[in-house]
Amino acid sequence: MSKRVERPKVMPMGMLLGQTNWNTDFIVDQPYSRYKFFFTANSSDPNATYPVEGFMKFTDGTSLKVIDQEMSPPTGTGKMFGPFLAVPGKQASQMNFKVGASKNPEATGFSYRISVQGCN
Repeated sequence: MSKRVERPKVMPMGMLLGQTNWNTDFIVDQPYSRYKFFFTANSSDPNATYPVEGFMKFTDGTSLKVIDQEMSPPTGTGKMFGPFLAVPGKQASQMNFKVGASKNPEATGFSYRISVQGCN
């Protein structure tokens, strides 16, 4: 999936208007023993850092943060995160990527490709 980090418009009283595109959920349709997250920069500003977070979400409503990095990737550079082992006693329902944040306006306009792979 390809995405671009967008910044919502800030309205009076601090309200945000518009989509941020920061979060992307991948549905887990069967149990896997481990998961890998893949990230590739399509464009990059050499003066900006891009917060990248990844979460495993479970059917009981809980989640586990497995990625928490600040990156300055050159264009075309990819990175694999993981593999992350399935959590015993929990069923994964989604894998979530979050790229960008309102605290880093320099990261807007950044485009990237992401994917998640379940493995046995």
